[in-house]
Amino acid sequence: MAKTRLEKIADYEEQIIQIRNKQKQERQKLSVEERNARTRRLCSRHGLLEKMMPEIVTVTDEQFQTFLEKAVTNTYGRDILNKIIAQTAAATPQASGSAAKATTPPATKPAETEQENDGGGGWGNG
Repeated sequence: MAKTRLEKIADYEEQIIQIRNKQKQERQKLSVEERNARTRRLCSRHGLLEKMMPEIVTVTDEQFQTFLEKAVTNTYGRDILNKIIAQTAAATPQASGSAAKATTPPATKPAETEQENDGGGGWGNG
């Protein structure tokens, strides 16, 4: 039996709803995968830091932040990071524009931050 135009329209609307639901599910799966990858990366990198510098376990979050700021956000630390990124990009032939954007270090303040000037600060400041 042939469907009427209204029935066809209703079928198409149902298909649209199903496709939107599938799209939503795929976005949720992607979000979970990205979150899990970030968690693994953070745990792995912090674990490596603790392995190399076991005394880092005893410092507070504020002291750890100060350590990172002084160790990484200076010219020397940025130069090393940029060289590592350049080597990685040169070794990866498929380094496209989006990959280059992902590896570009963010602009940062020099190591002399407000925290050093007034002694305040924490994770939420800056």
